[in-house]
Amino acid sequence: MSLHVKALTGAALDAALDDVARLRMAVFRDWPYLYDGDLEYERRYLEVYRSSPAAVLVGAFDGSRLVGAATGTPMEDHAADFAKPFAATGLDLHDVFYCAESVLLPDYRGQGAGHRFFDLREAHARRLGRRHVAFCAVMRPPDHPLRPAGYRPLDAFWRARGYEPRPDVVARFSWKDIDSAEETEKPLMFWMRAL
Repeated sequence: MSLHVKALTGAALDAALDDVARLRMAVFRDWPYLYDGDLEYERRYLEVYRSSPAAVLVGAFDGSRLVGAATGTPMEDHAADFAKPFAATGLDLHDVFYCAESVLLPDYRGQGAGHRFFDLREAHARRLGRRHVAFCAVMRPPDHPLRPAGYRPLDAFWRARGYEPRPDVVARFSWKDIDSAEETEKPLMFWMRAL
């Protein structure tokens, strides 16, 4: 399997969003998100990328098939739920580029797509004049009953790319887990680096 990774904006980004929705539902179903997704919700959630002229979608393709995606927007264009935790930091949201999801089907992992996802989003953020890049990751308790044996978090990968955790910047977002009947709120801690 060979991957090619490229940044999409405008109409090309728009055309790929239904595939991004399906990827999100497939990949985030696994640990640590355990997300029991819904296509209509996904379509509503992804509207931010249609409405933000500065949004980017970095797609990983096997031929013409989208097998991975990473998205980003200026922080002020994204949901207030993600921007609100920054209020106490003193950072101007107009300086922050938000890297949202990074999803890649399991068969395509280990081929460098994760680095390309960050490389191309960071380059996009620089072109926009942003000074910081941030993303957030769900925080699950270490004794969670659905945590797979031998699970390795991505912290070392993120640190190697220059990101540091920000325990003082935590968003709260609700979704339905695969083992739950109702949505519950989860904490998502931000990681950040300067450009």
